[in-house]
Amino acid sequence: MDQSDDPRELERKIEQAARIASRVSDQTTVERLRAWIEDLKQKLRQRLETRHTKQAISARAREIWEQNGCPADRDLEFWLQAESEISERDRP
Repeated sequence: MDQSDDPRELERKIEQAARIASRVSDQTTVERLRAWIEDLKQKLRQRLETRHTKQAISARAREIWEQNGCPADRDLEFWLQAESEISERDRP
């Protein structure tokens, strides 16, 4: 994950843009800043959802691994199974 994907960096950019927008009098600039803020908020939501999903997959893969007696060299198998289960669970 590069720095632009870091949720803290996105939060920092949102706060900075909001401060700037509150000080600018040009309406076009304010509108562009607000649109950019909304884009950043959407990216932040996506990053946090992705992080949550990866954590859920990791936890489930570990459960599967433990249920199978902690075998070596089956990491990918358990990860893919967990990913499939989480994906199915989260499907609307």
